[in-house]
Amino acid sequence: MASSVGGDAGEGEWLKVAELRAMAEAQDPHVKEVDNMTLRRFLRARDHDVGKASVMLLKFVAWRREAVPGGVMPADQVRGELSHDKARMGGFDRAGRPIVFAFPAKHFSANRDMAEHKRFVVYLLDSICARIPRGQEKFLCIVDLKGWGYANCDVRAYIAAIEIMQNYYPERLGKALMVHVPYIFMKAWKMVQPFIDANTKDKFVFIDDKNLEETLKRELDESQLPEMYGGKLTLVPLN
Repeated sequence: MASSVGGDAGEGEWLKVAELRAMAEAQDPHVKEVDNMTLRRFLRARDHDVGKASVMLLKFVAWRREAVPGGVMPADQVRGELSHDKARMGGFDRAGRPIVFAFPAKHFSANRDMAEHKRFVVYLLDSICARIPRGQEKFLCIVDLKGWGYANCDVRAYIAAIEIMQNYYPERLGKALMVHVPYIFMKAWKMVQPFIDANTKDKFVFIDDKNLEETLKRELDESQLPEMYGGKLTLVPLN
């Protein structure tokens, strides 16, 4: 049950997981459906404070029951978002984390439906988490902002996506590489930053174009480098 990035869980940590389960189940029996590895991620997200982790976990269980009542987000409920090809899957990084690629320039605030956008974020996160192999708990995200302009700026949508990720998928994001970042995007980012917790904020890394090739080679084996970055790997659309 070791995590190659989160560190091995010692006996003390598993005792806290058991304490968390007992505390949370006493308030919501549905917590029984949540596995211990997930409980451990909530515990770690709150620096092993059982009380705070319990509050976070209970909110997650209640949210999941309402947002994804059948346990799986149907593709039919996010067809509009899927049609824009805003994200793709592709390969694994050197740490064994699956990679998801996001293309914010394909998102337009003028025709965004917030309810479907939130469903799409859940669909996307569930999809990438399903690809996480045994022995690993996190994924790598590469956010390619090439072509991004004011028409794509949607601070409310960005905040909604980040809040879903950090509140309901804690300790899943390993790192988010922000590449081909236009200067004007940083104005939008300054509005988003206050809504990102400290643990998540540290995972966003902005890469200068001049360092992109070096960074990608450091993070990815040559066989896992996508065609768009000079490699041979073909990215897989969401469906």
